[in-house]
Amino acid sequence: MANVSAVGEASLGSKGAAPASPLVTHKTNPWFNVLAAVVVIGGIIYAGYHLAQDLSVVRDTRAYPYVLLGIALLIALGFEFVNGFHDTANAVATVIYTNSLSPNLAVVWSGFFNFLGVLVSTGAVAFGIVSLLPVELILQVGSGAGFAMVFALLIAAILWNLGTWYFGLPSSSSHTLIGSIIGVGLMNQLMAANPSGTSGVDWGQATKIGETLLVSPLIGFSAAWLLLTILKATIRVPALYKEPQGNTPPPLWIRGLLILTCTGVSFFHGGNDGQKGMGLIMLILIGTVPTAYALNRTMHEADVAQFVTVSAQAQTTLSRYSGNAVAEDTQDARATAMQVVRDRKITAQGVAALSVLAKSISNQVGEYHSMANVPAGSMVNIRNDMYVVSEGLRFMTKAATLNISNADKAVLGSYKGELDHSTKFIPTWVKVAVAIALGLGTMIGWKRIVVTVGERIGKTHLTYAQGASAEIVAMATIGAAELYGLPVSTTHVLSSGVAGTMVANNSGLQWATVRNLLMAWVLTLPVSIALAAGLFWLLRTLL
Repeated sequence: MANVSAVGEASLGSKGAAPASPLVTHKTNPWFNVLAAVVVIGGIIYAGYHLAQDLSVVRDTRAYPYVLLGIALLIALGFEFVNGFHDTANAVATVIYTNSLSPNLAVVWSGFFNFLGVLVSTGAVAFGIVSLLPVELILQVGSGAGFAMVFALLIAAILWNLGTWYFGLPSSSSHTLIGSIIGVGLMNQLMAANPSGTSGVDWGQATKIGETLLVSPLIGFSAAWLLLTILKATIRVPALYKEPQGNTPPPLWIRGLLILTCTGVSFFHGGNDGQKGMGLIMLILIGTVPTAYALNRTMHEADVAQFVTVSAQAQTTLSRYSGNAVAEDTQDARATAMQVVRDRKITAQGVAALSVLAKSISNQVGEYHSMANVPAGSMVNIRNDMYVVSEGLRFMTKAATLNISNADKAVLGSYKGELDHSTKFIPTWVKVAVAIALGLGTMIGWKRIVVTVGERIGKTHLTYAQGASAEIVAMATIGAAELYGLPVSTTHVLSSGVAGTMVANNSGLQWATVRNLLMAWVLTLPVSIALAAGLFWLLRTLL
């Protein structure tokens, strides 16, 4: 594969190509490094302080869980750091290449809005990714198999991302992570003594996410092409369609538009891509220190009272769909509910089991009045019961055979929301740590990817209209995906958007670069699947 990051060449090697970017010799302002150091140190202090506060409730005096926690967090944040090389760098490419912002300011600006995007994110994407993992490994995340899962998929994703970054290829961190998850699921099922639906990949969820990732670059290309075509036909302002002259910034209104779109892409990138490692970090925290993170300890008396009320309504609703099924004791109900999740198919007996488990959960939580008061020995079991019931409700509400009314679906949906709020939460310090890792990765590794996006996809320099069109489409696509809790690749959407504007502008494409990009995109899934599967097998034999 050609090294498309050889940015020191005198030209791009194509007729009509733009000269090599001044980014080749760009030197970082010393104050930029000082600012980065202050942000990183401040973030470490903030995250460390709140992590220590959370761990103050843990009574385990052994060093092993804390050492394992530290290693796992470093690897997870390392994934986000490398993610910053790729995806966040895409957000600043157009404003840098149109001289709207200097490279230093663009990276800081983008990093700040990435940070805001991560902070206000809902967590839907984070736990959408986690839902791809084998259920049995999620429920046993504190076991050797659970840690092998987390380490294997993160290390595989980091290795592939570093490799593609080295060659300056805007590869998708989303595809890489999902490929790694599939690899772990497949190997876990192959290694299972009695393979079942809970030991492998949730192919229904994987297909849904895969379709989103496949369609998003097509949307990026087509929508950017269409938008630029419409702009050229309706807005006849010559300055908008010119290439930047030297280092001269564009007219103020054009500059404002480009900065606005960069801001939007950065914000929505933080709210989407920034979440992908957060769900895994939560699994790490639950596995190593369940006392602090198995349940949402911020749920106090009022929240628990609401939970119990909604739970009672859900139990009444469930009883209407259990038919003549005989109620089981809690242990048998747990086994039946697991069978529902394993088969991904609901039965009348399964509905009755969900009702029994819901009552058991409600009684235990109501007894302690606050999640923080739940004894350490009960936390993991309650969390696992909540997770199984939540998954069971997901399959139940999709079952056409039960003919569930809209009113009952609303009740069950409300109860599922309460269950998820209790188990699927992300502390603010985790968001801060992820945002800083993303920003630091961008600050250090942005140049290779920015050069590829800015001058190696098309044969001519980006015009202002091209940069704005690609960014507007990327911002809208990623924002919509965040709204629906679906992961998309910022890299694929923006890179394909730039290509679409080049075609719309009759600028031509550099097919050597496009070929390399497509090769990297095609290879990402199979390579990450193979890497993660191999690493999981190796770690399972060692842990």
